[in-house]
Amino acid sequence: MNSLTHSKPKPNEIEHDTPIVEFRNVSIRFDDNVVLRNISFTVMRGETRIILGPAGVGKSVLMKLANGLIQADSGEILIFAKSLGAMTDAEMYEMRSHVGMVFQESALFDSLNVEDNVAYRLTEERVPEDETHERVVEALRFVELEKAITKFPSELSGGMRRRVSIARAIISKPDLILYDSPTGGLDPITSTTIIELVVKQRDVSRTTSLLITHRLQDAFTLASHRFNATAGHMEKIPEGGVDPSTKFLVMHEGRVVFDGTTEELVRTDDPWLRDYIS
Repeated sequence: MNSLTHSKPKPNEIEHDTPIVEFRNVSIRFDDNVVLRNISFTVMRGETRIILGPAGVGKSVLMKLANGLIQADSGEILIFAKSLGAMTDAEMYEMRSHVGMVFQESALFDSLNVEDNVAYRLTEERVPEDETHERVVEALRFVELEKAITKFPSELSGGMRRRVSIARAIISKPDLILYDSPTGGLDPITSTTIIELVVKQRDVSRTTSLLITHRLQDAFTLASHRFNATAGHMEKIPEGGVDPSTKFLVMHEGRVVFDGTTEELVRTDDPWLRDYIS
């Protein structure tokens, strides 16, 4: 597999001022429905970009485009400074080995227990069994589910399944994590638990990430909190502070209507945005 990386930079070899994710005038339509219209934005190394917007504006489509699951009709998408449209199948496979994906409904394999679900990518890559088990335990410990290692998805609550999905996404120590509505369908308390894990991953591992959420409360919790590694839990940033690496992208009617910091979003004069975030 190493030979596949020779034609493009490895994620950790990209210049610091080069975006990890870059959309350049990207558009896509399904039949007569234009879903995304000339979308452009960048995500820098170590940045968490929260994607907001009403239902049906193309947030999940954007996420699938970023992972190469579907192709845009026009424009260009670069991941780790390499154009997705120019990638061979082998290069696309290699790119995805550096990307962790947390799906909206967890997307666990019902026939596999927690260990085998989390280990799935390592098993595909033929990582030795002892090393795989050790890394599974480490990932499950991170999401505080180590004791559930032998359970099956049907034995887990919705929140636990989502945490297993996060463990599966981080086990390969990815350079980019894509969270597609990780709190969707969960109650507020469980949602906060999942957001705490996202904050932990952001602050402990400094992993670049894109995150879709339909819950404004979750978005602003993520922006206004930090992970206290000594205490082992999330805490509010003092004096109304916000995390400087967490930024927002708001979509409406297939377009980007806001791209900026938390402070810029809450102070916006745009009537639609003010109504949306109120």
